[in-house]
Amino acid sequence: MANRVVLALGGNALGQTPQEQIELIKGTASAIVDLIENGHEVVVTHGNGPQVGTIKVAFDNSHKAVGNTPHMPFPEVSAMSQGYIGYHLQQALENEMRKRSVDRPCACIITQTLVDKNDSAFDHPTKPVGGFVSEAEARTIMAETDHHFVEDSGRGWRWVVASPKPLEIVEGSLIANLVESQYIVISTGGGGVPVVEEDGNLVGVPAVVDKDRSAGILSDQIHADRLLILTAIDNVAINFNTPQQKNLSEMTVAEARTYIDDGQFAPGSMLPKVEACVDFVDGHPERVAIISSLKDAAASLDGAAGTRIVAS
Repeated sequence: MANRVVLALGGNALGQTPQEQIELIKGTASAIVDLIENGHEVVVTHGNGPQVGTIKVAFDNSHKAVGNTPHMPFPEVSAMSQGYIGYHLQQALENEMRKRSVDRPCACIITQTLVDKNDSAFDHPTKPVGGFVSEAEARTIMAETDHHFVEDSGRGWRWVVASPKPLEIVEGSLIANLVESQYIVISTGGGGVPVVEEDGNLVGVPAVVDKDRSAGILSDQIHADRLLILTAIDNVAINFNTPQQKNLSEMTVAEARTYIDDGQFAPGSMLPKVEACVDFVDGHPERVAIISSLKDAAASLDGAAGTRIVAS
């Protein structure tokens, strides 16, 4: 059965450098085109952690060393990362479809994600971005700006930004229209560029939205049938990395919430993935969310691999 699928790529599907990414994405594109050949409508979302950090460090170092290189705000850096990752994905998908004589258009959309400017996350920034600086440099910057720095594992000090919850994908209706027109859409890279409303206008803010939560919000907006979160593991597990580890092939929303309350899923790792799946499925018995590995993407949509999250 063909479905409308939002596919959230984990970092293992991309690379640490542009050169590595180009090679890795060839395999990623092959797995995605398998889904397209099976008749599924596909929207691809992705992370941007290493890429956004590389761009930020490059601009920061050039600004310090050269002086006339402009300071680059973090929302713009996020948009840049969406652009070059999207370019690689779009090109790889188009090349793979040409090899298989699949005639489908592909579009990359630079995506904004609306967040609440009063989100409590802005009072407690936790997400490290950019490069390392000395304690003296960090304290100078904090004295001159509203940026917050923390010491990071003995390696130096890093700027930390907020990670607010996504409320809406601003370009959601555009993405839905493109899918209706049979486009393969790449969007919501790195969770989307976080924006807030100020006096009726959208304004970018230095923050990072969790990519899996954004994928879940997008899935709801475009009325997707399946949310497929791809990561480095084959299944979600409870009692992870202990002798009592148990891999799960399926869990209901109620079971998932019990596991969450029991602290079974690590914050910043599996927890936001499971929470995004629960939010997408809850109250919608026709929907299914899946957490799986890239190699098992097609099989997981058929129920033969991965962990399925269902309403009941």
